Formats: sequence, structure tokens, C-alpha cells
Amino acid sequence: MLRNREIQRLMLILIVISLLATILATIIVSIPAAVTVLITSILLITCCLCFTSWRYREIEKLSSYLHRISNGEYSLDIRDNQEGELSILKNDIYKVTLRLSELGSKLEEDKIKLTNAISDISHQLKTPLTSMMMMADLLSDPNLQEAKREEFKHNIRLQLERIEWLVSSLLKLSKIDAGTAPFKKENVSVQTLIEKAIEPVLIPMDIKQQTLDVDQDETIFFVGDLKWTTEAVINILKNCVEHSQEGGTIKLSFSENALFTEIVIEDNGIGIPKEDLPYIFKRFYKGKNAGDDSVGIGLAMAYSIITRQQGDIEVTSEKGRGTRFKIKFYKQII
Repeated sequence: MLRNREIQRLMLILIVISLLATILATIIVSIPAAVTVLITSILLITCCLCFTSWRYREIEKLSSYLHRISNGEYSLDIRDNQEGELSILKNDIYKVTLRLSELGSKLEEDKIKLTNAISDISHQLKTPLTSMMMMADLLSDPNLQEAKREEFKHNIRLQLERIEWLVSSLLKLSKIDAGTAPFKKENVSVQTLIEKAIEPVLIPMDIKQQTLDVDQDETIFFVGDLKWTTEAVINILKNCVEHSQEGGTIKLSFSENALFTEIVIEDNGIGIPKEDLPYIFKRFYKGKNAGDDSVGIGLAMAYSIITRQQGDIEVTSEKGRGTRFKIKFYKQII
């Protein structure tokens, strides 16, 4: 403590003032008065040193506390309910400690999620890559029949398209998760949204001879991003087409009230098992009725896109009678 230049200067000033006061008291008053002034000055200087020493010990405790926090000990409690600058500082440090603890837990969760995601992605890519390697080896056989050669080429092309879709979807999801995906806030006609969303599923529906029943109302709008929301609705429609039998019906209806705009997408397909419902929006989750080519990204992406626009999506399903998706875009955050 005494090596501190500021303390040294303070002590020097106090000693000089005490000596001057003692000298003046001797000259002006008397020697007993000067002795009294000197003793009082010594006591004041001693109290100042004791108080400064106590503050130094408290600061050392805080320094040790911060050092332990930097080593990951977030369970320490340094709160002080007394008044004073040091007590306020202790309480503020404790609040920061709690925040760091929460961030540490969140980072650990994100690390686990990232590890699981990498594992899932590796698994999803491994199957088509292995298949393509086998077919590529077979294509190198000069005695391979031409029909088989064309079949293998076609299958390789399909696997490449699947990998391209998977990588593209993962990039979109990563942008949404990172908050770098720009979501516009503009008045979007639900009629326009539906028209754009149904285009990619018309051919698969025609192959399965499915019927599309769509409401017609150009007066209903919601505030959001047309491009991203179209992506979400397409993924939901693909799920309905995949899980509806040949000759099935997919219905799209929408309505508007003072609180929100609602879009309902429903099918009369095989339905989603009750035990799968809580997890269908989880990334890479594949339910019991999922197809062999299903990856488990489409509905997860739809959920992320809608919720990032302060919307909400819920699903109800009954085995053998179909599934209903309800999308709500609120007119204000409530």
C-alpha cells in the first residue's frame, strides 16, 4: 500500500499540514495546545492509513474474485447489502457474473447443438456420397449394359440434386440462425403468396393425381417478407403432398381479423403420429411416416422463417384423417 505514489503524496501532505498546525499552535496558543494538535493529527493520519488499508484489502478480494471468475468459477457470491461504493461495485460484479454464467451455459448448449448438427449433416451426406461412389465404380466397367449405365447416371444426378438441396437448405437455416437473413416488412397479399408457393408442387401433385382447393381473396394481407414466407409455405405444402395418398386433397384457406392474418394448410393424408407431433419442427427429426428421402429440414426451416417474423405456427393431426397447419402473422407483437 505504502509503495503507491498517491498514498505517499497523501501521507506527505498530511504530515506537512500536521507539522505546520503544531508549529502555529505553539507560536499562537501554547505548548499544551500544540501537543494536542500533534496527537490529534497523528490519530487522524493513523485512521486514514487504517481506512486505506481496509479498502486495499477489499480491492484485493475483488481482484481475487475476478481472477477466479476468469477461470470459470461462476458460482461465487460476493453480494453486499451495505451502502457505499465498494458494495455497489460488488453487486454490479455479481450481476455480471450471473450474466457470464448464463452466456457460458448458452455457449455450451450451442456447442452441443453444433456438434449434433455436424454429426447429422455428415450422416445425411454420407448416404448419397456412398451410393454415388458405388455407381461411379460400376460405370467404369466397359462391359456394363447401356440401360444400366443410363440408370446409374440418372441416379447419380438425383443424388447430386439431393445434396445440392441439402446444402442450400442448411445455408438458409444458418443465415436465419445467425440473424443475417434480411426479412422485409411489407404488405404482402396472401393470394400472391399462395400462388407463388403452389407452383413447385403442382407437378408432384399431378403425378399423384391430388386435388388442390385454394381460397380466392385478394383483399387479405399480412406484414412480412414474401420471398422467405413463400419458402416456408412451399416446405409445408411439400410435406402435405408427401404424406397424402394418390387422389388426396390439399386445401389452403386464409382469413384476417383485428389481431392477425391466418393461413390454414390441410390435407386428408395418413396423418402424423401423436408421439411425433411435439418434434416435427425439430431439425433433422424424422417421424415414423417419413419417406426414405426425407432429411428433416423442411418443416424446421418453415418454423424458423415464420417465428422470425413474429408469426406463429401450430399443427394438429389425426391418424388416417389428415394434418392441419395453422400459420398466424400478428399485426403487432403481443
